[in-house]
Amino acid sequence: MRIPALLSSLLLATNVHATPAGAPDDMSRFLNDKGLLSQIDQVRQNVTHKASDLVVNALGFLGVPYQRGGNTAETGFDCSGFVKAMYEQTVGLILPRKAEQQAAATQQIDRSELQPGDLVFFNTLRRAFSHVGIYIGDGKFIHSPKPGAQVRVESMGGSYWSHRFDGARRVTPTDAASTVSSALLTAPELH
Repeated sequence: MRIPALLSSLLLATNVHATPAGAPDDMSRFLNDKGLLSQIDQVRQNVTHKASDLVVNALGFLGVPYQRGGNTAETGFDCSGFVKAMYEQTVGLILPRKAEQQAAATQQIDRSELQPGDLVFFNTLRRAFSHVGIYIGDGKFIHSPKPGAQVRVESMGGSYWSHRFDGARRVTPTDAASTVSSALLTAPELH
């Protein structure tokens, strides 16, 4: 768990520092000397690959029935249970159980920045972040919509969804690690 956090920190460090061309800073020299720049590039490629895997995996659950509180294909899924299960199974990241908690634990992005694997949130119950799905590209998302329905793909441009769009979020390894750490720190002690 410490290595992904270290790599996330290094990714941030390499993106935050702006130096003139041809004048490497101390961090860049350090990363290069330790062979970490190539590892960082591999992590970036791996994240892109995992997002593709996430979308493909999620599409494999089309037709699974909605079940309030459900979080497996056997029991059915509600919206947040579907997102949580897909991230755990495919990416190995543990997200909170409820949609509003998932929104709070992830990085806000602009709608124009959406990439496959990002989360899209909607206000369907007259409260913020009451519904969540996984963006799959081309203005579409996959989700478990409501009782009596099944996991399906829909367009965000449709009247119903476009009027209820509540924001987009990106799941990063740092977000998920922080969520797990917080949950462990606040969990009641077992005797």
